[in-house]
Amino acid sequence: MAAAQPRSCRSYWGWHPLTPEWADRVVACAPVRAGDVVVDLGAGDGALTLPLARLGCRVLAVELHPRRAATLRERFVGTRVAVVERDIDSFSWPGHPFRVVANPPYAGINAVVRRLLAVPRLRSADLVVAERAARGLVNRCGDRLELGPRVPRGAFVNRPPEDARVIRIRRRGGPVG
Repeated sequence: MAAAQPRSCRSYWGWHPLTPEWADRVVACAPVRAGDVVVDLGAGDGALTLPLARLGCRVLAVELHPRRAATLRERFVGTRVAVVERDIDSFSWPGHPFRVVANPPYAGINAVVRRLLAVPRLRSADLVVAERAARGLVNRCGDRLELGPRVPRGAFVNRPPEDARVIRIRRRGGPVG
């Protein structure tokens, strides 16, 4: 009997980087503009960080993996991108208004959303999430979350087992844009 193959880090953690075209689409649909502070949770190789930086955002690229974090530092030297080598769960949110545009690891997305919903300085969040998880989160969180655009499996370099959706958090009672 053959030994079971270990799951790769990519499938275990749910690291599914977006293609450049789809990263551009996700950023274009988010309410971000030049000068905004934007957090990219699980920045990976910078698929979303790059279009955010090109737009003129001040980006905090949060990445736990040391080699990917080092690559991000090299790639974005001299830009308005700061790389934070830290687990998403222990990342401290900025002390001033900020937005999130991210394709975080699929594992732990419920905790990420709970943390984001509790931060009053958050202006908006656009998160790429597995389709089933997105629907479950929207059903549980009521009017605090909404489903955004569908992201097909083919939009990812490392294809996930199912399509994804952008889930959106928008703060009520104040300007979003």
